[in-house]
Amino acid sequence: MSVQAIQESYDLDIRRAAMSDMPSVLADIYREDINIAVWQESLNQQAIDDANTILANSEHLNLVIAATPNDIIKQLSEHSELASHTALCQHIHTLLDMFCTLFELKRAGLRLTILGKAMCPKFHVDKIPCRLVSTFSGPATEWLQHEDVDHSKLGAASVGLSDEESGVYQNESQIQQLTEGDVALLKGSGWINNEHAGLVHRSPNQAKDQRRLVITLDFID
Repeated sequence: MSVQAIQESYDLDIRRAAMSDMPSVLADIYREDINIAVWQESLNQQAIDDANTILANSEHLNLVIAATPNDIIKQLSEHSELASHTALCQHIHTLLDMFCTLFELKRAGLRLTILGKAMCPKFHVDKIPCRLVSTFSGPATEWLQHEDVDHSKLGAASVGLSDEESGVYQNESQIQQLTEGDVALLKGSGWINNEHAGLVHRSPNQAKDQRRLVITLDFID
């Protein structure tokens, strides 16, 4: 199949975003035409303060655990960086509970980490069914609308060029960005019937000495 034919096949797939300040919007991820669902600005002030304190006082944090809604608070409290930050821990419990309920999971893979540089600096699609992403403090994930992506320029097809040079998108104005505190479900290419329509996204650029506190939740069973 030619590059033009591949691009035309992608263009047949309509994908868009669902966004709301109500958490029920996350269930829209089950709609075929949705590849990102965003619960906007979900953090309360206490949780924001907790996140900022962790960033200020913790040199390194990379917590990777398998957790259930019943044991997540206990697991978080066993880590000294989190033990006294009850508001943020409760918010994490809420996210894990919602994620497991929405996808009928007994447990999920949780990663809570401080990032000092972009972990995935180039636009890409995750080869998974779905991932929850939320930035508690710092710049949040960037993404592209499905119709704004030249999929033939993703990954190895970029031949080592940066996103700005490769042509994966045409204008800087097309780059969308989540807001600190947003809770997003990113549908990947591993979702059934979504092989060529996973959300195209990347980690944001970070200024020198700028750090982020980020959580992800994934399927593990």
